[in-house]
Amino acid sequence: MMNIYICDQAFQWYKEELQLQRGDYVRFFARYGGCSNVQKGFSLGVNKEAPIDAAIMLEKDGIIFFIEQNDTWYFDGHDLHVEFDEKQNEPIFMYR
Repeated sequence: MMNIYICDQAFQWYKEELQLQRGDYVRFFARYGGCSNVQKGFSLGVNKEAPIDAAIMLEKDGIIFFIEQNDTWYFDGHDLHVEFDEKQNEPIFMYR
C-alpha cells in the first residue's frame, strides 16, 4: 500500500501558499509534461480540490492531502515523500 509523507516545512509552505485551513483538501496528481524520476514525460501537479475517488490520504493538522485512484499509476508502487528544499525555498518530491 502506497503512502504520502510530508515534512513539517513543506506542510507549512503549502499551508501559506494555498491559504489552507482545517477541512481543506490538497490533491497530488499526474500531469503531462515536465520530468520526474518515476515517469518520463510527466510531472506531479498540486491542486486544492476535494477528492472524488481517493486511493491514498494523509491528514495533517485537519488538512487532507490525497492521490486519486486514477493517478496511482504515476507513482509506480513508490511512496510519495514531500521534502523541503531550503535553497529553492519550496517543496520537492521524492519517490521511495
